[in-house]
Amino acid sequence: MGYLAVWKVLEEMILEFRKKDIKVPAEVMDNLKSARTMIKILKADPSRGETMQKIEEYLSEVESYLISEGQKNFGAEYVDKWLKKLDEASMRIPDLEEEETRFVPGLPREQRWIRVKPSAELPIEKLKALAEESNLLCELQSDCCLLVYGDGERLKEFVKKMAKK
Repeated sequence: MGYLAVWKVLEEMILEFRKKDIKVPAEVMDNLKSARTMIKILKADPSRGETMQKIEEYLSEVESYLISEGQKNFGAEYVDKWLKKLDEASMRIPDLEEEETRFVPGLPREQRWIRVKPSAELPIEKLKALAEESNLLCELQSDCCLLVYGDGERLKEFVKKMAKK
């Protein structure tokens, strides 16, 4: 299943809802964000089977909400259009999915990076220590997220360590 492709379709659908002034509950947005995080974890460590199960749970919860709200607000034709897009996205081969890259000012082009939001289980201090163990650099951003960057393989190692904690 092309998890990233499905995620992008659901994100697109939420953007369309917002353009039409339809509120999307925080819980649905949290599930979409969690699915994205789990997709990144899956890319770093594909051997963890429970990760795929969690991704599918999060995506299906978001999809269920959006489809039912779409049906109420826009009708069957609208829902059919989005279901077709979701079906096409789910059929994509994951290896062929383009990797999303974004520009981060001040980082050399060859550096890979990830933003991590601290939690009760992984406070800033632990995240910094994990980054240092993996020989990565990190900096605290204004929104309290930690930007961790460095070599791509070391970054994967960092994500694996984070997932185990």
